[in-house]
Amino acid sequence: QVQLVESGGGLVQAGGSLKLSCAASGSTFSNYAIGWFRQAPGKEREFVGAVSRSGHYLHYADSVKGRFTISSDRFKNTVNLEMDSLKLEDTAVYYCAADRVTLSGARTTPNWYDYWGQGTQVTVSS
Repeated sequence: QVQLVESGGGLVQAGGSLKLSCAASGSTFSNYAIGWFRQAPGKEREFVGAVSRSGHYLHYADSVKGRFTISSDRFKNTVNLEMDSLKLEDTAVYYCAADRVTLSGARTTPNWYDYWGQGTQVTVSS
């Protein structure tokens, strides 16, 4: 079983950048597809992006495509989410999650993911 811990959230002005990290313990990321999700107050949890087990397949939500980038550091057993050109509507709690079932590609719906971190708050101000 893998444990996930997100870090790197904070307060940033619109147009700025933040880098979130998801650190794994108890297992290696190569055993899981990793997804990033976010949830704003009063809204459902939504897909942000995901990377496959191999690290070769990346998929992003249209709302973040071209602004957010997922990268994997297999040696550090972390998956990062670099967020550029942040907008007010990016404000949310961001979660990373691990999917132990999907062997290739990556899923976009939360119910495919078995393990979740505690979340990290990202607040974008005007």
